[in-house]
Amino acid sequence: MTTTPDITLRSGLTTACELHLPGDPGYDVARLAWNLAVDQRPAAVALPRTVDQVRDVVRAAATAGLRVAPQSTGHGAAALGEQDLDDVVLVRLSALTGVEVDPARPAARVLGGTLWQEVVEAAAPHGLTALHGSAPDVAVAGYVLGGGLSFYGRTHGLAANSVRAADVVLADGTLVRASATEHPDLFWALRGGGGNLGVVVALEIDLLPYAEVYAGMLLWDRERAPEVVPAWVEWSRTAPESATTSLRVMSFPPLPELPPFLSGRDLVIVDGAVLEADERAAEVLAPLRALAPEMDTFARVPASALTEVHMDPPAPSPAVGDHSVLGPLDADGVAALLAQVGPGTRSGLMFAELRHLGGAFARPVPGGGVLSSIAGDYALLCVAMAPTPEAVVAGRAAAFSVVRAMAPWAQRSLVPTFAETRVDASRFYDDEDWLRVCRVRDELDPRRVLVANHRL
Repeated sequence: MTTTPDITLRSGLTTACELHLPGDPGYDVARLAWNLAVDQRPAAVALPRTVDQVRDVVRAAATAGLRVAPQSTGHGAAALGEQDLDDVVLVRLSALTGVEVDPARPAARVLGGTLWQEVVEAAAPHGLTALHGSAPDVAVAGYVLGGGLSFYGRTHGLAANSVRAADVVLADGTLVRASATEHPDLFWALRGGGGNLGVVVALEIDLLPYAEVYAGMLLWDRERAPEVVPAWVEWSRTAPESATTSLRVMSFPPLPELPPFLSGRDLVIVDGAVLEADERAAEVLAPLRALAPEMDTFARVPASALTEVHMDPPAPSPAVGDHSVLGPLDADGVAALLAQVGPGTRSGLMFAELRHLGGAFARPVPGGGVLSSIAGDYALLCVAMAPTPEAVVAGRAAAFSVVRAMAPWAQRSLVPTFAETRVDASRFYDDEDWLRVCRVRDELDPRRVLVANHRL
């Protein structure tokens, strides 16, 4: 009789951690990422409910000669799914959740699988919020450790800079606390290096003093794109740092569950937040409102409502995409984008988005991590729905086509949380930081036990 690594893994556990191996009844459900287009087939899937169970799984995996990939929701799992996972234990943290808010600091302690909506709801009664993303069901850990682009970001910078401390299970199963004074090299590398360094089982993050925010969206039919897109680009050049917005050219299928203003339509949507008093916010948005949008929802709203403004899919969905970071867009750049997604085109995309960067996004933070800023003017994200294998191929080609068309305006940098495919991870960092983060990885995990979406 021979002992296979998966059998060794199961026999090596000392806790009652839930574990699914290929062939087990629950394996196919447990291995599903939030992005349903990703077909990840690891050697095993573990669903720990406690920190001790996380440590147990990591130790048992190392003993069995297996590697470990931490995952909270799998929104960004596409790059992981492209890797060989035959010897990988997928550690799903979706059951390890919880939030504790300390309004006096103000900060929150967040367990490793916690979603942003849980944090926003816990902070709201204290008149606080966080540097959350545009979707309520994205997990905090993966988002902030990949930088994190918030609609508060041109004022407050990347979400990675809000991390005060992290509890991390290292490749040998050791639990450590990383902060500015404890394991400072790990603390630096985590903030941008993410799952390459350990399984993050808890984070302490700064909160923001906003009970309400001026936020919403402006909507036009896509036929107005030749007017709206260049106007938004021009507006964005001088918009104050208090304004963080995105522009998307979107195509919606004719589905009855969609509201009439979306169903079956091609649209241009500008959304985001303006951190100003109402009168000043109205002044900031006036040039865009002068374009007579069909719908204008910008108004003073509870800060907790900002997670709904971007209208991200409310349930797991199959999608593929591509991404680049762009510098300043001149008239030729705008024309190149419109040639791909403007009126009369059939790009095959659900959306092409320009997320406005600059401001605090672009400023390195003293004491920040390996990724404390993003150089560039816009993050370009192109996404296609991909419910079938054929749609996956077509969607990737469609997204790549737009990114390729915008290559003359692209910069070397990338945003980890927007990178939907495997990329050269050195593009996330400058050269000196790339070498340093790799050295930290070598010191902490010389056997390369840990597997991240984007591997160092």
